Amino acid sequence: MKHLSEISREGRDILRSDDMQKTRGFVQHGSVSVYEHSLKVTDMCLTLADVLRIRTDRRSLIRGALLHDFFLYDWHADESWHRLHGYTHASRALSNAMARFTLNRRERNMIYSHMFPLNLTHIPRFRESVLLCTADKIVSTAETVKGFIKK
Repeated sequence: MKHLSEISREGRDILRSDDMQKTRGFVQHGSVSVYEHSLKVTDMCLTLADVLRIRTDRRSLIRGALLHDFFLYDWHADESWHRLHGYTHASRALSNAMARFTLNRRERNMIYSHMFPLNLTHIPRFRESVLLCTADKIVSTAETVKGFIKK
């Protein structure tokens, strides 16, 4: 991971939190944990910003990306309350993140809008939010395809 030291420095409190550590036990795509997915997406956000030479608030970019899937449940479990996970988890992640960390407007919008355009009313309003939307789709697609290939 190219940006691990920067991610560790700017997201230390998030990465060390008990709830973030719990995400190691939740599977995201294929066999990838939510924790690992969040790190990969954060690294991809930074890579895209660097390659495309997009000026960003890197601290916010890192913190919002780390928390984008902070929903704290196993969405694969057969329970009716999270059957619409794709549409609802961004709001739940934002609520959980706000309850545990101090977030600025940029970070809140990143988490809330990362599923755009699936959630058409959750509009990315910052460069960092658009980068997160893009990075999440790239990483999620790669993880899903890799999971299918393994099977």
